[in-house]
Amino acid sequence: MADLFDSAPTAPPPTAPRPLADRLRPATLDAVIGQSKVLAPGGPLGAMLGSGSLSSLILWGPPGVGKTTIARLLADATDLAFVQISAIFTGVPELRKVFEAAKLRRQQGRGTLLFVDEIHRFNKAQQDGFLPHMEDGTIVLVGATTENPSFELNAALLSRSQVIVLERLSPAELELLVQRAEKELGRALPLKPEAREALVNMADGDGRALLNLIEQVAAWKLDKPLDTTALSERLMRRAAKYDKSGEEHYNLISALHKSVRGSDPDAALYWFARMLEGGEDPRFLARRITRMSVEDIGLADPQAQTICLHAWEVYERLGSPEGELALAEAVTYLALAPKSNAVYVAYKAARAEARKTGSEPPPKHILNAPTKMMKDQGYGAGYAYDHDAEDGFSGQNYFPDTIKRPVFYQPVERGYERELKKRVEWFAKLRDKRGG
Repeated sequence: MADLFDSAPTAPPPTAPRPLADRLRPATLDAVIGQSKVLAPGGPLGAMLGSGSLSSLILWGPPGVGKTTIARLLADATDLAFVQISAIFTGVPELRKVFEAAKLRRQQGRGTLLFVDEIHRFNKAQQDGFLPHMEDGTIVLVGATTENPSFELNAALLSRSQVIVLERLSPAELELLVQRAEKELGRALPLKPEAREALVNMADGDGRALLNLIEQVAAWKLDKPLDTTALSERLMRRAAKYDKSGEEHYNLISALHKSVRGSDPDAALYWFARMLEGGEDPRFLARRITRMSVEDIGLADPQAQTICLHAWEVYERLGSPEGELALAEAVTYLALAPKSNAVYVAYKAARAEARKTGSEPPPKHILNAPTKMMKDQGYGAGYAYDHDAEDGFSGQNYFPDTIKRPVFYQPVERGYERELKKRVEWFAKLRDKRGG
């Protein structure tokens, strides 16, 4: 029986059918479609191979961009034995066998490239188990992950590896893959030009998904090429990549927030729709939209918060999908509202000052004096009741006596804050005039 961790799987009989993705697997790195940024001579992997030295790597990217293929070809290019495992199916006993086999291989004068698919699924203890074997040269680790390594992998493992970011394939790169598939099949796909473009779009940047779609199309017996409508009836679009608790969740909410901040309602609605299509909870979106109104619009348009809260309430009453329109209206309003983060900046500055001077007491003139002893201590002495002062403003100091008066809130010349700026300046002049 073949060892579970042999460097290459047992070859199928010559007559056995092979999937198109396997038949088109590149034999050399320069045949890989896409990832030119990292594979070019000046890229990180190209530079490593040029110097003849390969370090441990973490290949981070979406599905179907060539992580496994690149790892295998790196092993071929550096004459390392290629061993592949998956974190989903491998436990500590199996890992020990892998490391023992790599030690024996090293004693015989050959190194091992250990490719670990879905490496982020290993727990902390399992990830730590790789470290001594990486450090003594028993293995060159190449891990593959679709999740952000900085969130999912131990700092110790990351410090011993170089993270290589692989990007989803562009439409032009996917078209090259279609042409390569047609050459392998020996015939063109039975698709009209617009349907061919739709097929590429269905793959959504995933080369493996595209080859699977091509294999389905090639198996159809057709009298004439299909148009886009006919193709869509026969094939389902690949589900958009979205993980409500993973990297895409944070990427898309960041895109939505920054589009609102950038006053682009079209982009904001696009990312809002992308999150809904991915299955995001509209209540999470309602919460984040309301947060945007506080953080990025603030008092430049005080009505923005009210609109967001009302939209949230409408969603709670109507539910999906009807209530989502109210949230879309709030997104659009926020994108077009005047922007100010003046209160947000002032709040953070006030918190910082409070942490620094958190033991300073208020000035005695604004302290209550409910007892005679407190009055004798000067509590409340000299307090000026603002309603008795001219303009309803006494100009007294309300900061601790030891603190030089800071300025936290600085309104902008936009929206309603333009009026608030006038008030701030007016009170500042009165304060100076009255010695406050």
